[in-house]
Amino acid sequence: MRVGVGSVRQTQIPPSELPRYGAERLSGIRCIATNLTAEPISDATLTAMAMQRLDALVMLALSGEGFERRGGGATGYIQSAYLAHLVPHPESTWTVSPPLSLDVLSKQDFLELTESLEAEFRREYVARQVGDDHDRVLLVGVMTERTSPQRFQDGLAELARLVETAGGTVLEQLRQKRSHPHPQTVVGEGKVQEIALTAQTVGANLIVFDRDLSPAQVRNLEAQIGIRVVDRTELILDIFAQRAQSGAGKLQVELAQLEYMLPRLTGRGKAMSRLGGGIGTRGPGETKLETERRAIQRRISHLQREVTQLQSHRARLRQRRQHEDVPSVAIVGYTNAGKSTLLNALTNAEVYTADQLFATLDPTTRRLRVTDLATHQPVSIVLTDTVGFIHELPPSLMDAFRATLEEVTEADALLHVVDLSHPAWQSQIRSVMAILTQMPVTPGPALLAFNKVDQVGSETLALAQEEFPQAIFISAGERLGLETLRQRLVQLVRYANSSSKVGIEFH
Repeated sequence: MRVGVGSVRQTQIPPSELPRYGAERLSGIRCIATNLTAEPISDATLTAMAMQRLDALVMLALSGEGFERRGGGATGYIQSAYLAHLVPHPESTWTVSPPLSLDVLSKQDFLELTESLEAEFRREYVARQVGDDHDRVLLVGVMTERTSPQRFQDGLAELARLVETAGGTVLEQLRQKRSHPHPQTVVGEGKVQEIALTAQTVGANLIVFDRDLSPAQVRNLEAQIGIRVVDRTELILDIFAQRAQSGAGKLQVELAQLEYMLPRLTGRGKAMSRLGGGIGTRGPGETKLETERRAIQRRISHLQREVTQLQSHRARLRQRRQHEDVPSVAIVGYTNAGKSTLLNALTNAEVYTADQLFATLDPTTRRLRVTDLATHQPVSIVLTDTVGFIHELPPSLMDAFRATLEEVTEADALLHVVDLSHPAWQSQIRSVMAILTQMPVTPGPALLAFNKVDQVGSETLALAQEEFPQAIFISAGERLGLETLRQRLVQLVRYANSSSKVGIEFH
């Protein structure tokens, strides 16, 4: 079906042109290669064989006595031949036969060999099988000079949780340490080949990187690996699309997805658009790509107007609450810190909760009535559960969810919930504070509440108490410390109403 002349890299079949045979491990292609030495098959050739999923590779070595050149050409005889094929065992990727004679090689039944290999692959990988609705994911992490080893490990662990939340199954993780990401492929050329080989070996159908990728990087990686590649932002957007329940939530998710998708449309791009005018841009009409781009831009404009209307609607609701002189507290924190569970425990809100990242997206507002033990007077406080934060929250989400995040900036005070049982709780506090400082309006004073204290040891508890002496320690799931929290919330809103919003303070 194909004849190639050149090096191994030059002659291998591009991943996009390889046939797909459903769940089968091999491509259905056999390759005969020639070599002007009698040496066994090189590692580069074997890697190329594995990346192309060849049924078998036969190397004919042209060398030995009788080899001579005539008129610039080469004549001689085949001194030896080698047969190589993949094997379905993770500890050994391929096998190579000892030197074979042509007589032995010609009697090899390749159809029988291929069928037996496929049967072994099915038996070997039956334990790795996941549901048809689950992506089989290979994670790739890139550690640069600006990333600490602990931050890198925490990021990869969080990425694995994100994949599970999105409905995927992580099969394996690959890591590379670089001074800075490669501009074309993020990782080096050798690592790209390792990713492709590992994906073929474990049966992955999706590659997820631990950072944002440019459109060009995604295209280059997919062309070389032959498998769909997504970055961290696209993964988070997919989770948001699954979790959005209300019309407002779906509206904001669609806006974020379209803003992410627009620059990733393959084609001439804005700089070479036919709509710009000038030499080389005039033609009979728009290309299909430009038609799609214009349609997406119109949709984005429409969604932005709807988000603006949503902002206005929520602003009117807040004004009504302020007119009633009811103080408001926004519950903020890292995703899966237990914010919705706490709101349910305090107000019986019946908000959906799960041990997942971004289990709830839509803000929920409930009224909390507390008897102030200092004055014995009833106090009403409006609590709003907001969308969870995450390290390096994608800018497209920050923009699309501005209507939701305004619940934070317009609140009288904040209740910052922290999952003390998480190994990276200190890093999560810093991430939340970094996002809060990016808000267009500086939020009010904050009360730090360490949650899930029933799941931590005494050393962690003592460290948190020493570092944040004014914080409160609770367990929303076990309803521990909630009465103390209610009284501290009364003190918090009294302090917020008696002082102007000059910055974020911990109490």
